[in-house]
Amino acid sequence: MRDIVKSFYIGTPNELKILHEISIVIREGEFVAIVGQSGSGKSTLMNLIGALDKPTSGTYMLEGEDIGDLTDNELSDIRNQKIGFVFQTFNLIPRSNALRNVELPMLYFGMETSKRVRRARELLDMVGMSDRTKHLPNELSGGQKQRVAIARAMANDPSIILADEPTGALDSTTGRLVMDIFHELNRRHGKTVVLITHNERLASETQRILTLEDGRVVGEKINAARGVV
Repeated sequence: MRDIVKSFYIGTPNELKILHEISIVIREGEFVAIVGQSGSGKSTLMNLIGALDKPTSGTYMLEGEDIGDLTDNELSDIRNQKIGFVFQTFNLIPRSNALRNVELPMLYFGMETSKRVRRARELLDMVGMSDRTKHLPNELSGGQKQRVAIARAMANDPSIILADEPTGALDSTTGRLVMDIFHELNRRHGKTVVLITHNERLASETQRILTLEDGRVVGEKINAARGVV
């Protein structure tokens, strides 16, 4: 991202600039935290990183593609194929069991039934949920829902996992299990993980911390012990 600005109500007397000339680089295979208090611009920046929105000005290059030049359909393809989303509120479909929830992105991708069922089972097994494939979301604990959500995020083997306060609704023990899964995805599977959080303790587990304040990057910290040179 270079000189990213995001404004709302553009051209009106109450025009509101949320992000101010942000320039950041996230490298392939990194585990990066973006931290900041409520109102710092984290959610707006997350929406831009995840191609859920476009910047008002500036350039966002994602794996060689200029996001600002893409159509809505092309952005949808980017989200479905390159980015896996994990949210604090899980966002599972209430009437679909765990297996069907994980299958959904593959269904949109056009994968045939037998392949997507097999992969969904493999992913649920990877996050320790192989015995809960037929359970509906309301039959699962918060931690189990989040593990299903992580499996779903991995459905189309994206290169980037974007996690927005993924442990915010969990107790500390369950949150620890979820963070361990992110570390596994990063170290063993080579996924780029971007963690959006206000929790400094969780951020300290990542390789690099970017701090947002009032829509600006005001700090960068490298955690050398986490393997970043």
